[in-house]
Amino acid sequence: MSNRITREILVRGGNLMMTRNTFPIRGTKAERHFHHHEQVSYILSGSFKFTVGEEEKILKIGDNLYIGSNIPHSAEALEDNSIVLDVFTPQREDFLR
Repeated sequence: MSNRITREILVRGGNLMMTRNTFPIRGTKAERHFHHHEQVSYILSGSFKFTVGEEEKILKIGDNLYIGSNIPHSAEALEDNSIVLDVFTPQREDFLR
C-alpha cells in the first residue's frame, strides 16, 4: 500500500473548495506548510496529530479545527486509512493543476 495522500475535490464554487484527503498508512504526513487560504478540517475516519503554529492537537472522528491564513501547519495520520475533510477559502487553485 502506498503512503501517499489521496486528494479528491468534492465540490468547489465561489470562494470555497471542499476536499477529502485519505492518509492510507499510519505515519503518512502532510509536511509543515502554510498558504494564504483559511482552512477548516473535519475528521471523517481514523485519527491525526495536527500541529498548528506551535500547538499540537490530537483529533479523532468528529473533531474539527480552524487554520488561519499563513499559519504553518502539518498533519500526521495516527491510524491506517485516516480521512480528513478540508474546506478552503479562497479555492486552492494549486489543487486544480
